[in-house]
Amino acid sequence: MSSRRRVAVVALGAVSALVLAACGGGSASSSSGSSAAANGISNPSDVTGGTIRMANSGDWDSLDPADTYYAYSWNFARLYGRSLVMFKSAPGAAGATLVPDLAESLGVPTDNAKTWTYKLRTGVKFEDGTPVTSKDVKYAVERSLDKDTFPNGPTYFNDAFDLQGYTSPYKDTSPDKLGLKAIETPDDQTIVFHLKSPFSGFDYFAQLPATMPVPVAKDTGTKYKEHVVSTGPYMFKTNELGKSFTLVRNPNWDQATDPNRKPLPDGYDVALNVNADDIDNRLQSGDLDVAVEGTGVGPSAQGKILADASLKKNTDEATVARLWYANINSDVAPLDNVHCRMAVEYAADKTGYQRSYGGATGGEIASNLLPPVIPGSEKFDDYATPNNAGDVAKAKDQLAQCGQPGGFSTSISYRAERPKEKATAESLQQSLAKAGINLTIKPYPSGDYFKLYAGKPDFAKANGLGIMITGWGADWPDGYGFLAQIVDSRVIRAAGNTNLGVKDPEVDAMIDKALQTTDTAAREKIWVDIDKKVMTDAYILPGIWAKGLLYRPPNLTNAFISDGFQMYDYLALGTTRK
Repeated sequence: MSSRRRVAVVALGAVSALVLAACGGGSASSSSGSSAAANGISNPSDVTGGTIRMANSGDWDSLDPADTYYAYSWNFARLYGRSLVMFKSAPGAAGATLVPDLAESLGVPTDNAKTWTYKLRTGVKFEDGTPVTSKDVKYAVERSLDKDTFPNGPTYFNDAFDLQGYTSPYKDTSPDKLGLKAIETPDDQTIVFHLKSPFSGFDYFAQLPATMPVPVAKDTGTKYKEHVVSTGPYMFKTNELGKSFTLVRNPNWDQATDPNRKPLPDGYDVALNVNADDIDNRLQSGDLDVAVEGTGVGPSAQGKILADASLKKNTDEATVARLWYANINSDVAPLDNVHCRMAVEYAADKTGYQRSYGGATGGEIASNLLPPVIPGSEKFDDYATPNNAGDVAKAKDQLAQCGQPGGFSTSISYRAERPKEKATAESLQQSLAKAGINLTIKPYPSGDYFKLYAGKPDFAKANGLGIMITGWGADWPDGYGFLAQIVDSRVIRAAGNTNLGVKDPEVDAMIDKALQTTDTAAREKIWVDIDKKVMTDAYILPGIWAKGLLYRPPNLTNAFISDGFQMYDYLALGTTRK
């Protein structure tokens, strides 16, 4: 999960053990705050009322459940929408456990896990009081398939179903207007999914925001993000795109239909495009409750907080299944030559990368892709340099081998609202210059970074984006949930990508093999082999395996880190400030 995005389910073999990976494993999290209770919850309370104040240093990719793929967005969407299945609202590993949400139970598989059936809970309503039916869920999934209209959302469903030419409810010209044949709704409480291939992990797809019901009569296509119709405990009161939005209690949400949520605050105020350093300062002053991205405070705030016991007691440290890294774009010459890409690997000063994220507290220097918290991962280093500070001699040797003995120039992109990524770009600019690789830094807005810029292959190539700074967190803690979405070439499309340039048929074939391997140890070894193949070909420059120092003001209650999202669980939060 992203920082972002998508996966090809091209060979959904019988992967029964996949389910086990996220139900008990995953990223570890530890609370360093002195107010943390033994159960991992800081400032436990059942006090209701007040408003949670959040801020985002960039723009939301989209509030539309069909068009979003940021981890914080999926976490937050559960406040206003109910998917068929969800991650349990609980601290630590329990938070990576799947539980039924809109559905009465987890999916019931038949036909060797090619068919999945869900029964909806009775009594669930939209914010206007209209009953939710299985047809509303079907329609929500159908509209999410339209990647022209919704380029940001994941493509699990696109790849899992036999679409038979179906692309979108907006383009459905069939006389019966029954929609996608791969989804059936035999009655108002039942929805049945038919897959192309067996896949025992389908409940992970069912927890996607794309299964949050959408009423056909209220769907406005690309404008639906302006007012998503709620099925959760909160609904939108205001929404000024790019500026702010507010949530208030949904009068037609019924606790009796929802055992997973116990909403404490009366509402949420969310500000967008707020300077990241200002967010950190406001958190410390008590003027703000949550930095919604959930990646931790910046380096300057981190130093101040760790040096002050009165501030440090209000922190939590999250070790997450996330890698901060840079894609080395093989579509941009001379990086289409593997030796030029290797030169980048050797020239990079990774200590500067780590400093950009606040030093050791911000993360561990990464030598390969799979984070250590992913079950079965292995550490290896194909491009080791003294003290991780770069090796100019080895870089120049690779430059000679790729026919660029004098070096070359290219561009490096980052998300404009993220100071850590800016610092990373500047650090790489300095270290690569020592080997004769000259970088021009190009910032782009985070809300459209993948849709219009780095994730749009034609734009990236035309604008010479040879290196693109990004990050990726696992959709669930497993090699498949982490790697496939950033290294499978078959997921690359015209725009909205998070595979920013790994194009290797051997990698694709290895992914298919892993999906068909039911033995856990054997499957985990394949994910490691994929990691090694991508690194051998130098498609990705690993930066750091992430940690985050999260700060919560004293008024924030029920704060805990969930392995499902590897940040604070937004369903649980409350406030004592009225």
